[in-house]
Amino acid sequence: MTKIDSGLIRRWLNGWSVARSLPEAEPVEPAGDGLRSQCGQPGREVEVVALRADEDPESLARLAAAVAVARQTTWLTVPTLRPGTAQAIVGAAGLELVHRSEWFMTTDLTEHPRHAPAAPYECEVRTEGPVTVVSLHAPSGEVAARGSIAVVGADAIADRIETDPAHRRRGLGRAVMSALAEAAVSQGARTGLLIASEEGQRLYDSLGWHHEADVVIARGPVVPSVG
Repeated sequence: MTKIDSGLIRRWLNGWSVARSLPEAEPVEPAGDGLRSQCGQPGREVEVVALRADEDPESLARLAAAVAVARQTTWLTVPTLRPGTAQAIVGAAGLELVHRSEWFMTTDLTEHPRHAPAAPYECEVRTEGPVTVVSLHAPSGEVAARGSIAVVGADAIADRIETDPAHRRRGLGRAVMSALAEAAVSQGARTGLLIASEEGQRLYDSLGWHHEADVVIARGPVVPSVG
Protein backbone atom coordinates (compact mmCIF):
# COMPACT_ATOMS: atom_id res chain seq x y z
CA MET A 1 0.00 0.00 0.00
CA THR A 2 1.39 3.39 -1.04
CA LYS A 3 -1.23 5.60 0.59
CA ILE A 4 -3.90 5.43 3.24
CA ASP A 5 -7.46 5.18 1.92
CA SER A 6 -9.12 8.59 2.09
CA GLY A 7 -12.43 6.85 2.81
CA LEU A 8 -10.94 5.43 5.99
CA ILE A 9 -9.85 8.91 7.06
CA ARG A 10 -13.34 10.26 6.40
CA ARG A 11 -14.89 7.48 8.46
CA TRP A 12 -12.58 8.21 11.38
CA LEU A 13 -13.28 11.95 11.30
CA ASN A 14 -17.02 11.37 11.08
CA GLY A 15 -16.96 9.20 14.19
CA TRP A 16 -14.50 11.45 16.03
CA SER A 17 -16.84 14.39 15.46
CA VAL A 18 -19.72 12.36 16.89
CA ALA A 19 -17.63 11.29 19.88
CA ARG A 20 -16.85 14.93 20.70
CA SER A 21 -20.29 16.35 19.81
CA LEU A 22 -18.79 18.51 17.05
CA PRO A 23 -20.51 19.68 13.84
CA GLU A 24 -19.99 17.52 10.77
CA ALA A 25 -16.70 18.33 9.04
CA GLU A 26 -16.89 20.29 5.80
CA PRO A 27 -14.78 19.85 2.64
CA VAL A 28 -11.89 22.22 2.12
CA GLU A 29 -12.63 23.82 -1.24
CA PRO A 30 -12.01 24.04 -4.09
CA ALA A 31 -9.71 21.05 -4.61
CA GLY A 32 -11.12 18.73 -1.92
CA ASP A 33 -7.69 18.36 -0.34
CA GLY A 34 -9.09 17.84 3.14
CA LEU A 35 -11.89 18.31 5.64
CA ARG A 36 -12.36 21.15 8.11
CA SER A 37 -13.81 20.62 11.60
CA GLN A 38 -14.86 23.40 13.98
CA CYS A 39 -13.43 22.23 17.32
CA GLY A 40 -13.93 25.42 19.32
CA GLN A 41 -11.20 24.55 21.83
CA PRO A 42 -8.77 27.18 23.14
CA GLY A 43 -5.63 26.81 21.06
CA ARG A 44 -7.43 24.43 18.71
CA GLU A 45 -10.34 26.35 17.25
CA VAL A 46 -10.26 24.53 13.91
CA GLU A 47 -8.89 21.18 12.75
CA VAL A 48 -8.09 20.43 9.11
CA VAL A 49 -7.57 16.78 8.15
CA ALA A 50 -5.58 16.01 4.99
CA LEU A 51 -7.10 13.39 2.70
CA ARG A 52 -4.55 13.01 -0.11
CA ALA A 53 -1.16 13.84 1.38
CA ASP A 54 0.67 10.82 -0.05
CA GLU A 55 -0.91 10.59 -3.49
CA ASP A 56 -0.69 14.35 -4.07
CA PRO A 57 1.89 16.16 -1.91
CA GLU A 58 0.85 19.44 -3.51
CA SER A 59 -2.56 19.02 -1.87
CA LEU A 60 -0.85 18.98 1.52
CA ALA A 61 1.22 22.03 0.59
CA ARG A 62 -2.00 23.90 -0.26
CA LEU A 63 -3.58 22.95 3.06
CA ALA A 64 -0.46 23.94 5.00
CA ALA A 65 -0.27 27.29 3.24
CA ALA A 66 -3.90 27.99 4.12
CA VAL A 67 -3.39 27.02 7.75
CA ALA A 68 -0.33 29.30 7.94
CA VAL A 69 -2.52 32.34 7.30
CA ALA A 70 -5.68 31.20 9.09
CA ARG A 71 -7.48 33.67 11.33
CA GLN A 72 -7.97 31.08 14.08
CA THR A 73 -5.52 28.64 15.63
CA THR A 74 -5.79 25.64 13.34
CA TRP A 75 -4.40 22.12 13.67
CA LEU A 76 -3.46 20.24 10.51
CA THR A 77 -3.74 16.46 10.93
CA VAL A 78 -2.00 14.41 8.25
CA PRO A 79 -2.44 10.60 8.06
CA THR A 80 0.51 9.46 5.95
CA LEU A 81 2.81 6.60 5.04
CA ARG A 82 5.57 9.15 4.42
CA PRO A 83 5.85 11.11 7.68
CA GLY A 84 9.23 12.59 6.81
CA THR A 85 7.86 14.10 3.63
CA ALA A 86 4.76 15.39 5.39
CA GLN A 87 6.84 17.00 8.15
CA ALA A 88 9.02 18.70 5.56
CA ILE A 89 5.98 20.11 3.72
CA VAL A 90 4.26 21.51 6.81
CA GLY A 91 7.56 22.85 8.11
CA ALA A 92 8.23 24.63 4.82
CA ALA A 93 4.87 26.38 5.21
CA GLY A 94 5.97 27.70 8.60
CA LEU A 95 3.73 25.49 10.73
CA GLU A 96 4.71 24.19 14.17
CA LEU A 97 4.84 20.42 14.65
CA VAL A 98 2.65 19.37 17.57
CA HIS A 99 2.94 15.57 17.55
CA ARG A 100 5.46 13.45 15.68
CA SER A 101 4.58 9.86 16.53
CA GLU A 102 0.82 9.36 16.43
CA TRP A 103 -0.63 6.33 14.64
CA PHE A 104 -3.82 5.75 12.67
CA MET A 105 -5.02 2.28 13.76
CA THR A 106 -7.87 -0.12 12.98
CA THR A 107 -9.11 -3.45 14.28
CA ASP A 108 -11.83 -6.08 13.91
CA LEU A 109 -13.86 -5.43 17.05
CA THR A 110 -15.54 -8.85 16.90
CA GLU A 111 -12.15 -10.38 17.71
CA HIS A 112 -11.12 -7.84 20.33
CA PRO A 113 -9.59 -9.39 23.48
CA ARG A 114 -11.69 -9.29 26.63
CA HIS A 115 -10.19 -8.09 29.90
CA ALA A 116 -12.14 -7.40 33.08
CA PRO A 117 -10.77 -4.80 35.53
CA ALA A 118 -8.88 -6.30 38.45
CA ALA A 119 -10.22 -5.80 41.96
CA PRO A 120 -10.85 -3.39 43.57
CA TYR A 121 -11.78 -1.37 40.48
CA GLU A 122 -15.38 -1.22 39.32
CA CYS A 123 -16.55 -0.59 35.77
CA GLU A 124 -19.30 1.87 34.84
CA VAL A 125 -20.70 1.87 31.29
CA ARG A 126 -22.96 4.70 30.14
CA THR A 127 -24.43 4.92 26.64
CA GLU A 128 -26.21 7.99 25.31
CA GLY A 129 -27.20 7.75 21.67
CA PRO A 130 -24.19 6.65 19.60
CA VAL A 131 -21.61 7.39 22.30
CA THR A 132 -20.56 5.04 25.10
CA VAL A 133 -18.37 6.20 27.98
CA VAL A 134 -16.57 3.66 30.17
CA SER A 135 -15.20 4.69 33.57
CA LEU A 136 -13.22 2.56 36.00
CA HIS A 137 -13.61 3.68 39.59
CA ALA A 138 -11.20 3.16 42.47
CA PRO A 139 -12.61 2.29 45.93
CA SER A 140 -12.46 5.99 46.82
CA GLY A 141 -14.85 6.69 43.97
CA GLU A 142 -12.34 8.59 41.86
CA VAL A 143 -12.10 7.82 38.15
CA ALA A 144 -8.93 5.79 37.64
CA ALA A 145 -9.36 5.29 33.88
CA ARG A 146 -11.87 6.23 31.23
CA GLY A 147 -12.57 6.28 27.52
CA SER A 148 -15.33 6.79 24.99
CA ILE A 149 -16.39 5.26 21.69
CA ALA A 150 -18.83 6.50 19.04
CA VAL A 151 -20.69 4.05 16.83
CA VAL A 152 -21.50 5.21 13.30
CA GLY A 153 -22.92 2.40 11.21
CA ALA A 154 -20.45 -0.50 11.30
CA ASP A 155 -17.62 1.71 12.56
CA ALA A 156 -16.69 2.57 16.13
CA ILE A 157 -14.24 5.37 16.84
CA ALA A 158 -12.43 5.23 20.19
CA ASP A 159 -11.43 8.55 21.75
CA ARG A 160 -9.84 10.02 24.88
CA ILE A 161 -8.61 6.79 26.42
CA GLU A 162 -6.94 7.90 29.64
CA THR A 163 -5.53 6.33 32.81
CA ASP A 164 -4.73 8.46 35.83
CA PRO A 165 -0.95 8.37 36.48
CA ALA A 166 -1.54 7.02 40.00
CA HIS A 167 -3.33 3.96 38.60
CA ARG A 168 -1.15 2.99 35.65
CA ARG A 169 0.45 -0.42 35.01
CA ARG A 170 -2.57 -2.25 36.42
CA GLY A 171 -4.23 -3.29 33.17
CA LEU A 172 -6.88 -0.59 33.37
CA GLY A 173 -6.35 0.60 29.80
CA ARG A 174 -6.94 -2.93 28.55
CA ALA A 175 -10.11 -3.18 30.64
CA VAL A 176 -11.43 0.14 29.30
CA MET A 177 -10.80 -0.88 25.70
CA SER A 178 -12.40 -4.26 26.29
CA ALA A 179 -15.58 -2.70 27.68
CA LEU A 180 -15.71 -0.15 24.86
CA ALA A 181 -15.29 -2.84 22.21
CA GLU A 182 -17.98 -5.01 23.78
CA ALA A 183 -20.41 -2.08 23.90
CA ALA A 184 -19.69 -1.11 20.31
CA VAL A 185 -20.18 -4.65 18.98
CA SER A 186 -23.49 -4.88 20.83
CA GLN A 187 -24.58 -1.79 18.86
CA GLY A 188 -23.64 -3.33 15.52
CA ALA A 189 -20.09 -2.04 15.06
CA ARG A 190 -17.47 -4.26 13.47
CA THR A 191 -14.49 -2.03 12.63
CA GLY A 192 -12.62 -0.03 15.25
CA LEU A 193 -10.79 3.18 14.31
CA LEU A 194 -8.60 5.49 16.37
CA ILE A 195 -5.59 7.77 16.36
CA ALA A 196 -3.13 6.60 19.00
CA SER A 197 -0.83 8.83 20.98
CA GLU A 198 2.75 7.72 21.44
CA GLU A 199 1.83 6.58 24.96
CA GLY A 200 -1.12 4.51 23.75
CA GLN A 201 0.49 2.73 20.82
CA ARG A 202 1.90 -0.17 22.82
CA LEU A 203 -1.49 -0.78 24.48
CA TYR A 204 -3.42 -0.90 21.21
CA ASP A 205 -0.75 -2.98 19.50
CA SER A 206 -0.96 -5.54 22.31
CA LEU A 207 -4.74 -5.72 21.81
CA GLY A 208 -4.42 -6.53 18.10
CA TRP A 209 -4.98 -3.09 16.60
CA HIS A 210 -3.20 -2.57 13.26
CA HIS A 211 -1.01 0.37 12.31
CA GLU A 212 -2.43 1.80 9.06
CA ALA A 213 -0.40 5.02 8.86
CA ASP A 214 1.57 7.54 10.84
CA VAL A 215 -0.13 10.82 11.73
CA VAL A 216 1.73 14.12 11.54
CA ILE A 217 0.07 16.99 13.39
CA ALA A 218 1.04 20.64 13.00
CA ARG A 219 -0.58 23.95 13.85
CA GLY A 220 -0.64 27.52 12.69
CA PRO A 221 -0.51 30.35 12.26
CA VAL A 222 2.67 30.61 14.31
CA VAL A 223 2.83 33.86 16.28
CA PRO A 224 6.36 35.32 16.31
CA SER A 225 7.88 35.57 19.78
CA VAL A 226 8.43 39.07 21.13
CA GLY A 227 11.70 40.22 22.66
